[in-house]
Amino acid sequence: MVRSIIDTTDLSVEEIDGLIDTAEDMMEHPREYAHTCDGMILSTLFYEPSTRTRLSFESAMLSLGGRVISTPSADSSSASKGESVADTVRVISCYADIIAMRHHKEGAAYVAAQYSAVPVINAGDGGHCHPTQTLADLCTIRREKGGFSGLTVGLCGDLKFGRTVHSLINAMSRYEGIRFVLISPEELKVPSYVKNESLKKKNIPYTQVTDLEEVIGELDILYMTRVQRERFFNEEDYLRLKDSYILTPEKLRSAKKDLSILHPLPRVNEISVKVDEDPRACYFKQVLYGRYMRMALITKLLKEAGRL
Repeated sequence: MVRSIIDTTDLSVEEIDGLIDTAEDMMEHPREYAHTCDGMILSTLFYEPSTRTRLSFESAMLSLGGRVISTPSADSSSASKGESVADTVRVISCYADIIAMRHHKEGAAYVAAQYSAVPVINAGDGGHCHPTQTLADLCTIRREKGGFSGLTVGLCGDLKFGRTVHSLINAMSRYEGIRFVLISPEELKVPSYVKNESLKKKNIPYTQVTDLEEVIGELDILYMTRVQRERFFNEEDYLRLKDSYILTPEKLRSAKKDLSILHPLPRVNEISVKVDEDPRACYFKQVLYGRYMRMALITKLLKEAGRL
């Protein structure tokens, strides 16, 4: 079976560091990589709406000299006729050399990888995980902080359904000296299984609070997330919780001067646009770094699969 990336734990710490090194080299010398994937085809198989992630994958492959095939949406694919994920990837892997897949069901990408003849990259599966967003996050943090050890990382907002949060906790819990501050309403706390597997089992210190302003001065990293309407079954609950945290310049007055503010995007109103001018705002850098990290990952998997 060819290697796929479904979770960040599919990559060792050394491999993650190596991918960041490659991405940084790609940033410095883009022309040297412009024909790396000549003749290769990426399929973006997205069962959920996406702007950033889908275009980031497509831009990454095009920047490497490859080509892209995709379907406009799940509604216009054979999934609307009831075709299984297994059958879909069997077919798509006859057309493409690598697949980036997003699905609304947890575990769908894992199933796809079992049946695909080409590498599958999980571009987000339900509320489970989003490994390439985490690679973008890690690249941003390392470039801003020079490393990961000794950081206090605040995660704020929807920590229950936020797959980017779960992936980042899993990934950063493998580095030394990390401390987490989990900031959310009671209803949107980090799931127990994430805390048990990634924090408690490894004796990683963490605190849970509901008030952002109470802890903002302690943080080296503030990772804001939106409350995700699409994950709620009850509109009333969403409306009650959606504005739980709104980051403003006023709230940043007590933050560290070298705080790094991250957000996986899309932003709704949890970060005021006035914060965009603050030098501590890193979320648009994240977008750029995400493209290069996907370029590095695509190249790595295609080489390992013997296609480059």
